Amino acid sequence: MGQGGEPRRGRPYDAELGVAVARAQEGDEAAFAVAYRTVQPGLLGYLRGIVGDDAEDVASEAWLEIARDLGRFRGDGAGFRGWTATIARHRALDHLRRLKARPRGTPIEQDVLELPGGHSTHDEALETLSTEYALELVAGLPRDQAEAVLLRVVVGLDGPAAARVLGKRPGAVRTSAHRGLKRLARLLAAEGVTDEAPPTLGDAG
Repeated sequence: MGQGGEPRRGRPYDAELGVAVARAQEGDEAAFAVAYRTVQPGLLGYLRGIVGDDAEDVASEAWLEIARDLGRFRGDGAGFRGWTATIARHRALDHLRRLKARPRGTPIEQDVLELPGGHSTHDEALETLSTEYALELVAGLPRDQAEAVLLRVVVGLDGPAAARVLGKRPGAVRTSAHRGLKRLARLLAAEGVTDEAPPTLGDAG
């Protein structure tokens, strides 16, 4: 994990994150703290969409594994985000199995949807949501759509990286994310909240 060959969609802090991870692998505890502070907000937002109020506990379990296996990671800052998301997802699914529960969801829409362009109105609609309300709405999506939206928007992974986390093809993840965003856009339009601009879902912490 973490050895992707194709270009990734980066975030502004990915270069700094990559340096911090490399130093942490050499035993620099301060650098590990930097990596934690950089990745944790998005990771926690992703977990909240899967396990709800248990996200903090699951994140703690994930970070124990991340710290234990850090020496095995090979990759850059964007790759580290994908690697940590994969570990967090495994811990979340283990948690749900222990609870004999599954993420909430409704039947997957059967309509065939066109994929969005470079700047979709569905993304714009999503960005008008406050973090807490956004995560509440996302948690109500079908599981494949919820995870795709969370990985793309909250964790900030590109299509191929999100697909590796989910064990699916990039096209399938892209379609699931678009379906989720389209459903959220309809909900927002129905409730008349698309004109406001509070913090975006990407700021989830």
